[in-house]
Amino acid sequence: MAKKEISTYSQQTFESIKHVDENGVEFWYARELQTALEYAQWRRFEESIDRAKVACEASGIEVADHFAGVGKMINLAKGAQREISDIKLSRYACYLIVMNGDPRKEVYV
Repeated sequence: MAKKEISTYSQQTFESIKHVDENGVEFWYARELQTALEYAQWRRFEESIDRAKVACEASGIEVADHFAGVGKMINLAKGAQREISDIKLSRYACYLIVMNGDPRKEVYV
């Protein structure tokens, strides 16, 4: 069995998907982070998110302050749209996701 190539992720990539809300608070969308971290399946990425939430709670920090569920409209064929679930993440939440994610994915800062 061939060894999988190690994926890389950089701080520049991370900053390029950052959003800032009307109060000047920075945040990231989980589905964008999923793509940046090269997770092909939402289900697999969601497992990393769940582990990150456990780590957040174990640190005594309120999970809801860093992982906020949101809906997001996506475009489908022929102009149709559908709402999908997404998660609005703090910088700390993103850090926890990377730390609790696939160990084959290397992060360069």
